[in-house]
Amino acid sequence: MKFKPPDIPKDRKDLELLSKEALEELVWQQQHLIEKLIEEVERLKELCNKDSQTSSLPPSSDLLKRSEKTPLTKEKESDSSHRKPGGQQGHPGKTRKGFGRVDRYQVLEPQKCPVCGGNHWETRGVTTRSYQVAQLVERPIEIVEYQQVRRLCQKCGEQVSGELPENVIPGQDLSVNLQTMLVWLGHYGHLSYEKQQEWLKEFGKIEVSLGTLEATTRRVAEALTPQVESEKNRGR
Repeated sequence: MKFKPPDIPKDRKDLELLSKEALEELVWQQQHLIEKLIEEVERLKELCNKDSQTSSLPPSSDLLKRSEKTPLTKEKESDSSHRKPGGQQGHPGKTRKGFGRVDRYQVLEPQKCPVCGGNHWETRGVTTRSYQVAQLVERPIEIVEYQQVRRLCQKCGEQVSGELPENVIPGQDLSVNLQTMLVWLGHYGHLSYEKQQEWLKEFGKIEVSLGTLEATTRRVAEALTPQVESEKNRGR
């Protein structure tokens, strides 16, 4: 979907010469554009949370959920002479080493055993697995380390972990809503990966590698391809 901004005079003096009716029309056009952009962002958020298990989307849409640590095949390794500049697909980016800070910790206790439905836990065999994820919040960006507590079900002995929030994908450093924002900046805001890096550093005080930004755009594009093709076919 293409969004055309209203034709606003670049010079302030030219803007002041416009009539009241013309200014009201510009304000209305801007408001209409903002509403369209908000709808598009919400639509992209919904698409990012869908996969072949929770909707009618094909399995190819599950590519969004894949970890950035995709192993390289021998064929790809031998083809290194034809690699493009920047982060390579499947290459573990520097972001995987962490962000150098944690803004808050959130401990995720298991709520219910999926095997037997029990919710009483053994005091032994408790382990914790941590995920650091950069996500978009009101502050506006915070680094959250989710510490998944693993406990033994007292009823059946099953080892159960606390569940990650829906907008956190294991193996990916950026939350779904932050990835959506970056893709929007890249496509509708026409921000290059380098400019997105600057935006993240100034806006969120975090450093994200070019490889992570490229992988984010690639995952979202591949996940949305079936939906785009479906819309094209519907319009024919």
